[in-house]
Amino acid sequence: MRNFKKISIIVPVYNEERFIEKTIKAVIKSNTLNLKKEIIIVNDGSTDNTLNILKKIKSKHKNIKIINNKTNQGKGYSLKQGFLASTGDIVLVQDADLEYSPSDYPFLLSPFLKNEADVVYGSRFISDRPHRVLYFWHYLINQILTTFSNILTNLNLTDMETGFKVFKGSLIRKIAPSLKSKRFGFEPEITTKIAKIKDIKIYEVGISYFGRTYKEGKKINWIDGVKAFWEIIRFNVFN
Repeated sequence: MRNFKKISIIVPVYNEERFIEKTIKAVIKSNTLNLKKEIIIVNDGSTDNTLNILKKIKSKHKNIKIINNKTNQGKGYSLKQGFLASTGDIVLVQDADLEYSPSDYPFLLSPFLKNEADVVYGSRFISDRPHRVLYFWHYLINQILTTFSNILTNLNLTDMETGFKVFKGSLIRKIAPSLKSKRFGFEPEITTKIAKIKDIKIYEVGISYFGRTYKEGKKINWIDGVKAFWEIIRFNVFN
C-alpha cells in the first residue's frame, strides 16, 4: 500500500465484558491488506470485568497496548488518547461492541491505496452489505444531523455519525491535541476539523452494520442527539 506499512486500530471500551473478547479476536484476525497491526485499547473506567479480560488477551499478543482510565471520561477523550499514542501510517477507529465489523477493513483501506485518500468514512447508508434493521428514529435523527453538518461544512457525507472513521496517521496525530469533545461530540467535531483543511481528500465507502438494542447494551440515546446539534454549531460557528 504505497508507503503504508502499519495500521493503528484504536478501540475505546466501556463496560463491554460481553463483547470485548470477541471484538479483539476479530480485530486480530482481520485483513488489513498486509499492513502490520498496532492495536490500542483504551479502557475508559470500566466497572465490570472488561479490564481483566483485556489483560488476559494482552498477555498473549505483543501488538496490543492497553491505556487504562481509572474513571469514565468518554469516547472522545479515549480516542484522543489512542490517536496520540498511535504510530501507524493509517489510524482506524473500531467500536468495541461489533456493531461495525472488522471484516470491512479492506473496503475502508482501499481508498488510501487507489485514491490517495486522507480520510475515509464507512457509511451505513450507501451499502448493499448486511444491515440490521432497528430504530427508525435513530435513523432519522442521524440523517438530520448529517444534513445539518453538511450544510455548515459544505461536505456531502451520507453518514457523519458513523463509528468507522479512518485517517492518515500523520493527519490525525496533528489534529488530536486540539480535540475538545470528551464524549459523542467527537463525531461532529472531527468532521468539522477535517472539512476546514484545504485540499483534503475525504472518501466514503459502504459498510455492513450490526446495530444492537438497548437491552444488548447500546449506550447512545436521544440526549446525545440533542447535544450533537450543539456540537455541530459550536465547532462550525464558534471555533
